Amino acid sequence: MVDYIDTHKDEFGVEPICEELPIAPSTYYARKTAEPSARAVKDETALTEIRRVHSENLGVYGARKVHAQLRREGHTFARCTVERLMRGDGLRGVTRRRGPRTTVPGNPAELPLDLVERAFIACAPDQLWVADITYVRTFAGWVYAAFVIDVFSRRVVGWQLSTSLRTDLALDALEMGIWTRRREGRSTSGLTHHSDRGVQYRAIRYTERLAEAGAVASVGSRGDSYDNALAEAFNSLFKAELVRHRGPWRSIDDLEFAVAEYIDWFNNRRLHSAIGMIPPVEAEQEHYDSPQAPVADSERVTASLR
Repeated sequence: MVDYIDTHKDEFGVEPICEELPIAPSTYYARKTAEPSARAVKDETALTEIRRVHSENLGVYGARKVHAQLRREGHTFARCTVERLMRGDGLRGVTRRRGPRTTVPGNPAELPLDLVERAFIACAPDQLWVADITYVRTFAGWVYAAFVIDVFSRRVVGWQLSTSLRTDLALDALEMGIWTRRREGRSTSGLTHHSDRGVQYRAIRYTERLAEAGAVASVGSRGDSYDNALAEAFNSLFKAELVRHRGPWRSIDDLEFAVAEYIDWFNNRRLHSAIGMIPPVEAEQEHYDSPQAPVADSERVTASLR
């Protein structure tokens, strides 16, 4: 009622409104002059931090990850408090939707084996990469995005955009991944590269480049997205957190800058539940800093990308 009076008092006056409501004018004035409660002060402090974390993370975090980030920063707000304040402030995370597939199958007679068999498990970086292509609609037409992801850390090691589905799209993303690792002094020898049956991944130039990098190719079964589920899950996140959340997009030039910004955030700051609520780059650094660390448990390595 106090909020209602504040909204309409300039038009009708406080006393006339109080005559129509079950509240005395003295009660209204006492409420307005009272000191805020300890809970109200704490809520305001918490809400300021919640708004900051939500904004700094592209507005895509829900209460779970906002709470996790606040905990990383040393704040002790309860998760139920974060949920309540975000709900009251209209803050929410993005949701994912499924879209059509973009895979054009290659010749089944020329396909390598499925070396992964839905077991997206890696005990160290550069043991298993997954690759996939998705699409984005812009005012100027369709744009296709290729990504290469390290299964251990969920890091996007390579990506590329194009207005066509030619082999160069996937190959450029692979080249970025190889360059990224070599720049860091890492080897891709012995790497398993898993993809769907798309013709881009079965092209001679692509398979030759994998061989040059010491990687072994693997493909999923025909028409089954679960055989490349981790890459599909990333595509779903990409669509929800960037494409739909910040669109519409004018052209590939408009989108390319935003994707570069998104991938930088995704790799270096976004918290991932599948790797213990830390960013991918941090997960890799922890691994290299602790070479004797035990193998990750099954819950960590088999959880889907969230």
